[in-house]
Amino acid sequence: MRPLTEEETKAMFEKLSKYIGENIKLLVDRPDGTYCFRLHHDRVYYMSEKILKLATNFSRDKLISVGTCFGKFTKTKKFRLHITALDFLAPYAKFKVWVKPGAEQSFLYGNHVLKSGLGRITENTMQYQGVVVYSMADVPLGFGVAAKTTQECRRVDPLTIVVFHQADVGEFIRNEDTLT
Repeated sequence: MRPLTEEETKAMFEKLSKYIGENIKLLVDRPDGTYCFRLHHDRVYYMSEKILKLATNFSRDKLISVGTCFGKFTKTKKFRLHITALDFLAPYAKFKVWVKPGAEQSFLYGNHVLKSGLGRITENTMQYQGVVVYSMADVPLGFGVAAKTTQECRRVDPLTIVVFHQADVGEFIRNEDTLT
C-alpha cells in the first residue's frame, strides 16, 4: 500500500470533482480525524490515518483491503469509481437526480434513466455532468452522467435517455465476486 502519485491523485480528484465539486476537501479534513487515500493493487482506498497506521503491521501480499474502496485504475491509467464510494459521495453531491419508484428497479438492474422515469433533477445541471441518483425517498441508488441539461430534460421525448448509468447499489449482488 502506497500513497498516490501526482498524476494518480490528479486523475482521481478530477473524477471526484465531477460529482462533488469543491467538496473534495471535506473528504480529507473531516471533524472526526484526518483521512487519506492509498493505492493497493490498482485500487484506491479511503481510510483514517489511525487505520493506516494499523495496516502497516501487515505485509502487502497478506493485505487484501483496508478502508473503503473508492475505485480503481484501469490498465490505461484511467480512474473508475466503484459503487462503494456512494456513501461518501452522496452527502456532498452538487447535482442530483431523483427517479420515480417504477424506474428504480430498471436503474438497479444497470439500465440508463429515461425521461419517463425522471422524478426531479437539480437545476442548472449541465450535459455530461456527474450526478448522484436518488429514489424519491432520498435514498442514494447510484451515480451516472447527465445525458441532457435540465432545460433539455423538460422538452424531450419520454423514451429519451436523460442519465447514463455508471454504477448502482445492485452491483453488490451482480458483481459480488469482483468487488473488494
